[in-house]
Amino acid sequence: MSANMKYVDANARLLDYRRQIAGIREKMRETLASAEAHEVHDYEFTGTKGAVRLSSLFDEHDDLILVHNMGASCELCTLWADGYNGIHQHVVRRAAFAVTSPDRPEVQRKIATSRGWVFPMVSHVGTTFAADMGYQSQSGDWLPGVSVFRRAAQDRIVRVSDTSFSPGDDFCALWHFFDLLSAGTGVPVAAHSCCGNR
Repeated sequence: MSANMKYVDANARLLDYRRQIAGIREKMRETLASAEAHEVHDYEFTGTKGAVRLSSLFDEHDDLILVHNMGASCELCTLWADGYNGIHQHVVRRAAFAVTSPDRPEVQRKIATSRGWVFPMVSHVGTTFAADMGYQSQSGDWLPGVSVFRRAAQDRIVRVSDTSFSPGDDFCALWHFFDLLSAGTGVPVAAHSCCGNR
C-alpha cells in the first residue's frame, strides 16, 4: 500500500477487506455446522479441591468453552486470560467457560488472585489431555488455543470445534485496537516463539 494513499481511499480499501473477512467468517461457520463432532474421554483434571472431571466443568450448560493456556510462564497467555475476565459474565449465560494449563493448582490460584481472574481453572498436569487435543507439540511444548465441547446422548462428551491462538489473533481485542495505530500492533517477534507452532 502506498504511503501517500489518501485517508478516504485507504478507508475504502480497508472496508472492502473487512467485508471479505466477514464473508470468510460466514463460510467458516457453515463449515463448522457441517462438521462431525469428535467424542472424547471424560478426562480427570486437578483443581484446588482435588480431582475435577471434564464433565463437571459444564455445570448446567450443554456447551463448554475450555481454553488451553500454556501457564504462568507465558506472557501472552496471561494477556489472553486477562481479556476473559471482562467477557466472562456474558459468556456463561450461553456456555460454561474454564481455563486449563500445565501449572499446578497452587500456581494457578496464585496467578488468578494476582490478576483478579474470576473464571475457573484446572490443571492438566500428569494427563494426556493437551496432547490428545493437539495442544502439545512433538517436542513436548505446550500450545495455546481453545476447544469447545458439548454434552451428547448417553453421557458422552464430544468436541465440536477448536482453534489455536497466536499473536494478533481474534481472541485478544487489544491487538485489534493496536492494529488501528499507525505503528501497528507492536507485538514483538520474540513473543511468537513463546506460543510455539502447532
